[in-house]
Amino acid sequence: MELHDLKPAAGSKKQRKRVGRGMASGHGKTSGRGMKGQGARSGGGKGPYFEGGQLPLVRRLPFRRGFTNIHRINYKPVNLERLQEKFGDVGREITPETLIEAGIIKQADKAVAILGNGNVTAAFTVKAHRFSKSAKEKIEAAGGTVEILPVS
Repeated sequence: MELHDLKPAAGSKKQRKRVGRGMASGHGKTSGRGMKGQGARSGGGKGPYFEGGQLPLVRRLPFRRGFTNIHRINYKPVNLERLQEKFGDVGREITPETLIEAGIIKQADKAVAILGNGNVTAAFTVKAHRFSKSAKEKIEAAGGTVEILPVS
């Protein structure tokens, strides 16, 4: 293969439409602009904001108030009843990775929050990014421990 053999992939290069170059081209005379009217004139046509004199949509909607907090942390909530039903009475270490393996959460990119809905009978060692007060109390009452992971 030589440099002069190199060609772009078939269909990757498209020729530009040459308008106003005779009737045989299919885009002659009016150059695809129609006969008369605003769209046929140079600089003609209204912008996307214009709706024929009707009050435009962006002015009909209320202002977007407030702001978006770029430092917000989205937690994936997991209730104690889910831990109890998936991990049973076996006292073991529960981390975000084990929650993914058990199918409780889908991915580890979000921080995990353990909530106190349900009861725990086994002594779990739970590692998560956040715990509700009731969840922490219930885990410790069952003889388990909680470890708060840093939020990245």
